[in-house]
Amino acid sequence: MAIIKVGKGDLRGRDKAMSELKEYFSALSSRKGREITYNIRTYGCQLNESDSEKLSGMLDQMGLTEVTGDASADVIIFNTCAVRENAEDRLFGNLGIVKADKKTDKDKIIGVCGCMTKVPENVEKIRKSFPYVDLVFDPQQLHLFPVYLRDAIGKKKQLVNITSEDYIVDDSLVPILRKRKFRALVPIMYGCNNFCTYCIVPYARGRERSRDISEITEELNTLAAQGYKEVMLLGQNVNSYKGTNGERFPEVLKAAAEIKEFNRVRFMSSHPKDVSDEIIEIMSSYSNIETHLHLPLQSGSDRILKLMNRPYNREDYLKTAHYFRQRVPDGAISTDIIVGFPGETEEDFKGTLEVVKECAFDSAFTFQYSIRPGTKAATMEDQVPHDVVTERFGRLLELQNDLAFKSNQAKVGKTEEILIEGQSSTAPDILTGRTLSNHLVNFTIPEELRVPGKSADDYEGMLCDVEFTHARPYSVDGKMVKLK
Repeated sequence: MAIIKVGKGDLRGRDKAMSELKEYFSALSSRKGREITYNIRTYGCQLNESDSEKLSGMLDQMGLTEVTGDASADVIIFNTCAVRENAEDRLFGNLGIVKADKKTDKDKIIGVCGCMTKVPENVEKIRKSFPYVDLVFDPQQLHLFPVYLRDAIGKKKQLVNITSEDYIVDDSLVPILRKRKFRALVPIMYGCNNFCTYCIVPYARGRERSRDISEITEELNTLAAQGYKEVMLLGQNVNSYKGTNGERFPEVLKAAAEIKEFNRVRFMSSHPKDVSDEIIEIMSSYSNIETHLHLPLQSGSDRILKLMNRPYNREDYLKTAHYFRQRVPDGAISTDIIVGFPGETEEDFKGTLEVVKECAFDSAFTFQYSIRPGTKAATMEDQVPHDVVTERFGRLLELQNDLAFKSNQAKVGKTEEILIEGQSSTAPDILTGRTLSNHLVNFTIPEELRVPGKSADDYEGMLCDVEFTHARPYSVDGKMVKLK
């Protein structure tokens, strides 16, 4: 399938729709005697978060004001994920909740976008069971959201627009309202060519397509000038990036790291087959590249990896993990693991536990396999009984929780630089942030280091040194010793 490059001239219709919607919402505001609000509810990965920032940017330019939480906004957009079954359950549950608001306010707009919309069964369910949803569109058409929103309002009936095309639109052509003061999400490529048998992403996000490196570096320099301390390079398979002139991911990573205004350069998400020694060498050579490698394992069994269509084996994976530990000794490795993939035997599962022990993962995202309609694994025989999956999952959690706790214990007594992410959710006088190795830290500020008049939120984006005093299963406690 051809990849369609969208230029500025292709967006005149989008810009016209935004102008018309601005007038519409202004008139609606006058009629209701209050400002018109929106709420975007985001499920899934950082790329979905990035998409939501673009939706926010467009709605902001239409004159709407964002409200957070479960507030009853005038425009509610559900930006969905199709990777796990529980994300779908959450969406349909929340769609049922907003039905009552829709009945009492005929002007309310409800939209659904994101990866779930590329699964035909989900779209059909929305059509039949949630007819009050006004708009359904897919991730590839995010740049055309204002056009579809205008048309949905004008037609007064459900508008479903799902495409088979793969578009690539430079971020500079889409308004972005970034959610964090310190971190900028920068997609460098979209889509996936791997077709793992359990995963819906290649069908939902399309084939791999990469932005021009000149556009990426221009955006990075702009973000640095705007004062962002951290940048996260994003892609469904970020290190399979391939530029128009043959540039590869190491060149993008270097370009970001050489912008000295960035204290942190991160990237997500990796595929083990594309994590080269060169990437690890670059990580070890630049002090502002995060010393954290997310390296999804999925299974420690070569047989199961083959069934998953993961083009590496256990030996390859361990070689990469050990090389990272050697070259980045203070670094951390996180991973993804699926328990109960069709055909998984006890011997296969024990292979996973062995790799987990050998790699000593600092953290892990662990999942019980769930059938994803439209994937090859959904029709595989030998689906593992639920009680067996649950029992194995418990053993994996017990092992990984112990490893994560030991990783956090190794931090106690050390002092490291922290990028403050804001107020902790646990207490109003506690701040939270992360180390360069992506360890979560909650810490206090001694009275003598407090800045008069600053609230906890005012510290977001600042750098400080924190002495680690206590380890918890999923975080480290500490106290600030220096504010930078």
